[in-house]
Amino acid sequence: MYKKYEHTIVITNRTLVQGDFFEQMQKVILLHPHAVILREKDLPDDAYEVVAEKILDMCREEDVNCFLHSRITIAKSLGCGRIHLSIPVIEEMKEEEQRNLRKDFQEISVSCHSMEDMKTAVKNGATQIILGTIFETECKKGLKGKGLEFVREICKACPVPVYAIGGINMERLPQVIDAGAAGGCMMSGFMKI
Repeated sequence: MYKKYEHTIVITNRTLVQGDFFEQMQKVILLHPHAVILREKDLPDDAYEVVAEKILDMCREEDVNCFLHSRITIAKSLGCGRIHLSIPVIEEMKEEEQRNLRKDFQEISVSCHSMEDMKTAVKNGATQIILGTIFETECKKGLKGKGLEFVREICKACPVPVYAIGGINMERLPQVIDAGAAGGCMMSGFMKI
């Protein structure tokens, strides 16, 4: 019934939403994407935690995976078993903190931009990677996309699911899946529907 979006991960950005962010997210979650990554990097921790609690409840109600973005302490306090991290955040962690990631979270998503990033992510327990930037995007204007051959190369070498990001839309989704990705990540399309 909900197959259309099963290969998509929604990355949130409330500044793109016209109207109420929570109403918009309810619409998005009802589409049953593979997952939601609650980004909102500009929010201070206390405000992020309030938003995270509401989005986690919505996702749990519809059985949609929800990853909190970089806020490890908040994720643990809210009982969220999924975290999304960047390579610099992982590299800044002490060894013990890196080991604890695997204990504290059932799923670890990591942003990667190279083969080396992918290897670092997998070594540190990544259960999926977000690979970018594949096509040129509005939010990173002028940054040339790395293209489908890059997706193929990483997917062949990566032991965990790869989700492409950067200029991905429903028309391009089949292209990245054909290149070996498990799916794609989208932001603006979902924040404006």
